[in-house]
Amino acid sequence: MQTNSTEQSNKKLIQITKIVAIGVIIGVLVWFFMPQNINPIISDEQEPNSPKIENPPTQTPPPEIPNQNTFPQNQGTVRIGSNTYTFVPSQVETIRPDIFNPGYFSVFDVLVQLHKQGDIDLQYHFDHSKNTNIIDEIDQETDWWYQIYYSGGWPERNVFRPDHYPWKDQTTLTFFKETPSRLNSIYKVWEEETTRRNSNNQEVIIPQVEIRSKTFTLTFENVRITSHNLRNDIFKNDTITAIDVILSLAEQGKISYELQFYESIGTAGLVKSYWVEAINQDVASGRAGFVYEAGSTQFRFSSGNHIHLPSDTRVLNSPEYIEYFWINL
Repeated sequence: MQTNSTEQSNKKLIQITKIVAIGVIIGVLVWFFMPQNINPIISDEQEPNSPKIENPPTQTPPPEIPNQNTFPQNQGTVRIGSNTYTFVPSQVETIRPDIFNPGYFSVFDVLVQLHKQGDIDLQYHFDHSKNTNIIDEIDQETDWWYQIYYSGGWPERNVFRPDHYPWKDQTTLTFFKETPSRLNSIYKVWEEETTRRNSNNQEVIIPQVEIRSKTFTLTFENVRITSHNLRNDIFKNDTITAIDVILSLAEQGKISYELQFYESIGTAGLVKSYWVEAINQDVASGRAGFVYEAGSTQFRFSSGNHIHLPSDTRVLNSPEYIEYFWINL
């Protein structure tokens, strides 16, 4: 009886030892194969909510433009006051060959073409202090301004130089009488931009760049912007556009990004532009993504800076700020 009892005890002890050993082995295997970044240690240089940038200088090359022929081709229509005029794009020559390549032109060039056709009497001059052409008179009347939108767009206020604004097919363009005080406020901002660029030896250095994304906010000061010739189909090489801000920040190791070229978007049947698809970990999806604005703080958002001109075709002089921000439509 005692021998059998001892043998049973030994068997139980062996079984318990086996169970414990198996448990230890399983525990070691689980620890070995489980992810090691569940609770990362945050250094003094990295805040808990700051985005992690993985090799920002190394970017995927932007997708190539599927159709290099982005020339305006269709007859254009312009409304000036109560009158409507038409023109043929192939007949228009730009008066800003320092910005536009042959075959491309601005909405100001459209006015010049209408003058050449004898449809209107246009008087204008180039103002070096503003780096733009100024309308003096149309048919002996002063104080003209314009409203423009592309395919799928809608009327909106803007303070952008008309001889910088590219014309493309399916554009709606109207010139109307504006108050002298509004025009003078716009002209003053242009002078400030030109002065800022001159003081920086013709470099574009933006005092404030802000990115308000879905999961993070970043602010940069005195950012030097360089041209990447992304749209050298439209613009002369070394022309700086708003999308160069994103590309320059990435080159400086401050963000990462993704671009996507769109032929059309939703109701906008003609787009043919690059969009900022992602910044760091936030990627556009559905009706949520990045938009932008640039200019003087005097004309923030719908007062003039936030216009539906794609960032790859918005030529910059030297704005006071530029902001990319996340929206859900």
